[in-house]
Amino acid sequence: MTCLESAAMSQPHVLYCGDTSLDGAAAYLAGLMTSWGWNFTYVPSDQRLSDAEQSAEPSLFIFSDYPAEQADSSLQTQIIERVHSGAGLLMIGGWESYHGLGGNWDGTPIADALPVEISSDDDRRNCDQPVFVQPAGVSHPVTDGLPWSERPPLIGGFNEFSPKPGSQILLQSMRFEASFAGGTPSLEPSSTAPLLVTGNHGAGRTAALATDVAPHWIGPMVDWGTERVTARADRAGDVEVGNLYAAFFKNLLSWTAKIT
Repeated sequence: MTCLESAAMSQPHVLYCGDTSLDGAAAYLAGLMTSWGWNFTYVPSDQRLSDAEQSAEPSLFIFSDYPAEQADSSLQTQIIERVHSGAGLLMIGGWESYHGLGGNWDGTPIADALPVEISSDDDRRNCDQPVFVQPAGVSHPVTDGLPWSERPPLIGGFNEFSPKPGSQILLQSMRFEASFAGGTPSLEPSSTAPLLVTGNHGAGRTAALATDVAPHWIGPMVDWGTERVTARADRAGDVEVGNLYAAFFKNLLSWTAKIT
């Protein structure tokens, strides 16, 4: 099937495109949305977006590891018109997000509405050394109330982009060089980059997350938290994640969809 709709609930409707398939990486976000009682239409990464799938007038559009070539420019323009009228737009990182390796979203209508500038070159940053996720020092509903300093999460990679004027950086990645010289472990700061940027397009909210929602780039952050959350979407496998990971993504999607 080209799409899947969850059971109807009194929650926003989401169009979720990408993350390979429901029996793969998409099981994470689809499972979480199901556990929240959210409605969603799902489109796998290898299937084209059609008029029918975006005609339900979603209140939130999510593109995550979904190639730009799967969404015609005319459909992207229709989506952006809806965002301008008040819907939310979120892009989540991955090899087929932003420019990536086959994402190629630079220069598209979707890119014009996002709060970040997308490179025309490969923007993937695969990291074999520690990458901490840290807040950028502003209060915001997406990040408030989570223990970023007391229990900082780590990730394994991200897409590198630049914030547009008027946008807001909420999270940044902090790369470190780890060593174990003379039997003593040490961490030396290496570089920082924007990790979560938010903005507006007309009446709609927009957000760009540089890392992904499912392994491998999300790395240890998928287990962030001391409690476990299990979830499952229809036609998807079970997922088990950390409670703080689940809370962060609920904050992010809720804010972008104007639930908070």
